[in-house]
Amino acid sequence: MNSSDARKFQKDLNSGLVGLVLLASLDAAGEDLYGYDLVKRLQGAQDGELMFTESAVYPVLRSMAKRGLLTSRIVPSYSGPPRRYYRITSEGQAMLAGWCNIWRETRDFVDQFVTH
Repeated sequence: MNSSDARKFQKDLNSGLVGLVLLASLDAAGEDLYGYDLVKRLQGAQDGELMFTESAVYPVLRSMAKRGLLTSRIVPSYSGPPRRYYRITSEGQAMLAGWCNIWRETRDFVDQFVTH
């Protein structure tokens, strides 16, 4: 497989996982986080690799806030533009629990076939 094929496959996987990972990250944080901080935390979890780009994260955060899975608030910043902070809601926690179950079932199914 060439690197272009690998990048496309990873991008396709990531597009379906970004919401799950963001909800899980916000739930684990137990505090409000702003978008860039979330991106940096995800990057840190991947030993500096950026699995989810900012351009992939921000639309998902906005969409989840619109759906009531997150709340958001804008806070002025002295070092730049205002920051939008996000917090998971009880609806978001319920959705996260369901998505985690689906993820585990999917992972277990795929693991039956992937032996490399």
